[in-house]
Amino acid sequence: MMFNGVNDQTDGKVRCWTISSICPGTAMATANHTIDRRIARTRTSLHRALISLIIEKGYDSITVEEICQAANVGRSTFYLHYTGKDDLKQSGLDGLRRQLAETAAHAAKGEGSQRLGFSLAMFEHARDHVDVYRALAGSRGGAVALGTIRQILSDLVRAELATNVGKPLQDAIPRELVVQYVVGAYMAVLTWWLDGGTKLPPDRVDAMFRRLASEGVMAKDS
Repeated sequence: MMFNGVNDQTDGKVRCWTISSICPGTAMATANHTIDRRIARTRTSLHRALISLIIEKGYDSITVEEICQAANVGRSTFYLHYTGKDDLKQSGLDGLRRQLAETAAHAAKGEGSQRLGFSLAMFEHARDHVDVYRALAGSRGGAVALGTIRQILSDLVRAELATNVGKPLQDAIPRELVVQYVVGAYMAVLTWWLDGGTKLPPDRVDAMFRRLASEGVMAKDS
């Protein structure tokens, strides 16, 4: 008998031992992992294709066919993952939501329990995708995207305020007004920064926003 994990000749026959024959569960997990990686690669290719096309020609005129050609993906494969270009764009925004939520949660648990933990991450995301933000500006798709981003930020601020339940706001200011005030201020700072060419680094813009949000525009210079 020879058994080294590859061959077994006990009955005179040579058998090839594979991962699946020794441990079927492992093979299934490996196969699923391979499939998951293929799905991830396909979706990444589609997202990159959409971004490049947005920069090239704007969002509204893009077709699914153009996205598929740019990503080298068949239409049938595209529709296995997304219902259309709006769904593809929305999935990217959902990824942004998860990223900002994780960043905010980490900041809240860190030293000093930093408030508005999404702020810097959002500025960094805008800097890394500034061409996309500019290409979306003024388009129908851009209006939808910015509306979704505003909703994402509103949800994050609302969740942060919820952790302070029982702590009355000064002069009984409604919490939803605080949410809209903070998000409105953030979007104004973000727009101002993007329109100015993102010349200031994200951490400096973040610091300015935090000062405005915490001290207000009438705070005296230190």
